[in-house]
Amino acid sequence: MQTDEPISGGDAIDPRRPGVRAFSVTNRTIWAITLPMTLAYATTPLLGLTDTAVIGRVGDAAALGGLVVGALIFDFVFAVCNFLRAGTTGLTAQAFGAGKPREIETVFLRAAVLSIGIGLGLILAEPLVRWLGLLAVSPDPEVVATASTYVFIRMFSAPFALTNYVILGNLLGQGRSVVTLGLQIVINGTNIALSVLFGLVLEWGITGVALGTICGEALGCFAGLFVIARGFDRAKLPSWSEIFDRAAYRQMLDVNRDIMIRTICLLAAFLLFTRLGAGFGTVVLAANGILMNIFMTGSYFLDGMATASEQLAGRAVGAKYRPAFDRVVRLTSLWGIAIGMGLGAMVLAFGPALVDFLTTDENVRGSAKLFLVFAAMTPVAGALAFIMDGIYIGATWSRTMRDMMVLSLVIFVPAAYGLSGAFDNLGLWIALQIFLGLRGFTLLAALPARRNASF
Repeated sequence: MQTDEPISGGDAIDPRRPGVRAFSVTNRTIWAITLPMTLAYATTPLLGLTDTAVIGRVGDAAALGGLVVGALIFDFVFAVCNFLRAGTTGLTAQAFGAGKPREIETVFLRAAVLSIGIGLGLILAEPLVRWLGLLAVSPDPEVVATASTYVFIRMFSAPFALTNYVILGNLLGQGRSVVTLGLQIVINGTNIALSVLFGLVLEWGITGVALGTICGEALGCFAGLFVIARGFDRAKLPSWSEIFDRAAYRQMLDVNRDIMIRTICLLAAFLLFTRLGAGFGTVVLAANGILMNIFMTGSYFLDGMATASEQLAGRAVGAKYRPAFDRVVRLTSLWGIAIGMGLGAMVLAFGPALVDFLTTDENVRGSAKLFLVFAAMTPVAGALAFIMDGIYIGATWSRTMRDMMVLSLVIFVPAAYGLSGAFDNLGLWIALQIFLGLRGFTLLAALPARRNASF
């Protein structure tokens, strides 16, 4: 029986257990991944702020509305396609842990082919995607025109953006978080600079902002491909038969399918939260939106820790080294809960001032502050879910992750309707806490059986 013995030393072949590659997991190991990734994720909101500021200074309300609607459509589409990043991270981390550099290359090429195919498919399906997005939001005619322009132009970034997901997954799977941070700075920095240049200086408006996004994604893609290609053994590149191996490709597709379903369920839950909140009036809808934005901003810290759990858990599974896996679960869970509690305390301390900064409407301010305590509870309730998602993605236990998400959503839907019907917005926030808590604890409950099967 394997025990949770202290881990020391670097990668090593254990002669007593063939195929097992022992490696060290420490707090320093975890934070070496977490900190750069937190900074990388934190650069993302700057894009939205910059684009909004650029179009806002143009002084055209319809253009600003078109930007918001168009960005919302892309947020949904690219969030659904995030399985390309997550699936690549897990499979790469396992190959890394197993000491199989050729498999790392093969996984990347398989995923890159898939990402380019999906990206080109999205370009061809742009009219359908745009129509469905505008149908769901139903904006005014003036907004429809500018949103359509933005979606049409920006859709040409899809192959680059989705390939960047694969590049990100490859680098994260190998624990190269500092390089990942550098690429994110290239992508987002170029995007910001060119959006300002094209949209504001050259006065191309929303067309310029969309072009800036394309250039940022393209430059980041080429830079990422250069970085990854340097690590390839060019004399012995994987053959086409290896890349398109039926069993291996089927495994990748199965993992990606399950992660996509999980993501759609998560988006559905937040959409229902927004829809039910809208039923309580514009003030409550705006207040809930502000509080959710505060939570989403804080979640970048949890995302950074979740990324560390992805890489290290996947590496442990690939290395067949259970002590490392158990230590990853324990340390990242404790750190995740600590981060969640720290974020909650910060929301309670600085939330009122932040609400006042984000809105000048006194009614919205009052409503947001009334439910601020629930916004503070959200990162605490959701911390375990973030970490468990990372563990399951790294271990490629995607089917169980999908099933637990579906179960949590099935419980959340009647809870949201029932509690909001009985206690209005208070009940809706309670239902959200239940949903986030269920996600974490159901995955934690399923973990021992999956761990025993894998080790």
